[in-house]
Amino acid sequence: MTHLPRIRLRGIPPGRWRLYDGEPPRPRRELLARDVFRVAFYLPHDHAEIAEGILNALECYMRAVGEGPGSINHIYLGGNDEGARLTDEWWGYIRNTLQPQRRWRFPDDYGEAEARSIEKRGFQTRLLLTGGANETNGYLFEYRARIPYRDPSPLVSLLSATLPTEYLVAHGPARVRELVLAMASRLRFATGHAGLALSVYSSLRNSEEPLRTELIRYPGIDLRAAWFNSHCMDGRVDGVHWLNFLAQPVLGELGGATALRSRLHARETVVQKLDEDRVVVSLGEWPEAGDLTEGQTLPAYREFARVLAPWLEPLHLPQVTSSGEPPRYTPLRFTEEQARRWWRRFLD
Repeated sequence: MTHLPRIRLRGIPPGRWRLYDGEPPRPRRELLARDVFRVAFYLPHDHAEIAEGILNALECYMRAVGEGPGSINHIYLGGNDEGARLTDEWWGYIRNTLQPQRRWRFPDDYGEAEARSIEKRGFQTRLLLTGGANETNGYLFEYRARIPYRDPSPLVSLLSATLPTEYLVAHGPARVRELVLAMASRLRFATGHAGLALSVYSSLRNSEEPLRTELIRYPGIDLRAAWFNSHCMDGRVDGVHWLNFLAQPVLGELGGATALRSRLHARETVVQKLDEDRVVVSLGEWPEAGDLTEGQTLPAYREFARVLAPWLEPLHLPQVTSSGEPPRYTPLRFTEEQARRWWRRFLD
């Protein structure tokens, strides 16, 4: 078994304070981020074309994790929705939403106000299932369908799910890999991945430099939220992970499964054909975090990153500080140099 670092970042979310009667305000420490196992698939199709595959993926996930307060028992629909506990009625709503015959209209078919609302939120349909309000147990299933347009669009729909790393340790990598493959089996993805990641629940502060330093030491832990770049993927690849799913057009541009396999020489790397147009590239028996302080640079990941370099998505840096502050990026509040160094960790 490989070593999986336990990351629980606790601190004071920016702008949040807790008041105590008769005492001065004192900061309230919360869980800001934690290690998880994340699955993400990017699907260049509208809701009606992929709903059946999303439903299958959801059913596979729920059979594996179960429903209840220790895993998944809450639903959010997007916007300012505060969510509700899952019930039989809500499951009926979910299954109805994920029926393939349901056809969504284009935004310009709606009234002006509704069309603006769709454009503002950036997706057509959303389902978010978690362990409850403010729950940070590591379980999550999210689906966002892209906005359908009449003309061809670079936008993609996204399916993303997480498991706590304790689940991976308890059930083993073979069973988790089997779950991921079952979720992928009916998805019309262009690319996808599964591996170690960080779930961020609240932004770090600029002063919490030791936490950022601790995170950057593990090159195998993905520090991005999967949804951040899905609107601009357009056939690109979302980094290098333990399991890497490739379909068209990237697989064809790489020359197909046989040509790809010939370029990968690391002993632990396995290229498996799922069908004629899809493969999964596995980088070892277990997902690896690596550790730069110990010289664990993950050679197999680096080799695969060099092969994929022309197709890797560009670095996207959402600025999170106001104009009067030194610029910081992403909820981790990286400097630009930190973010670029992490982004190129397998290429330099």
